Amino acid sequence: MAPKLTPRERAHLKARAHALEPVVQTGGSGLTDRLVAEVDRSLTAHELIKVKVGSDDRGERAAIGEDLAARTGAAVVHRVGKILILWRPRPAEDPSA
Repeated sequence: MAPKLTPRERAHLKARAHALEPVVQTGGSGLTDRLVAEVDRSLTAHELIKVKVGSDDRGERAAIGEDLAARTGAAVVHRVGKILILWRPRPAEDPSA
């Protein structure tokens, strides 16, 4: 389930993401299982990432962003042009490990 963000949290995350470069880019194949797995790994490692969605259709980019967020359990922080900012909190460390 995607975390809910308050407007203040969203603004803070947008500011943090400003200096980031996209770490994942969608290709002509669209939203594949490999792409979702890569976004999931990136979110686990970085918590806040940018994804470049290669489609020229605005509606398709929005649909890909929403589907990607739903499949990874992330929140869509912001969308501007072909760039999508996703955030998912890091899993809690297991103190017994």
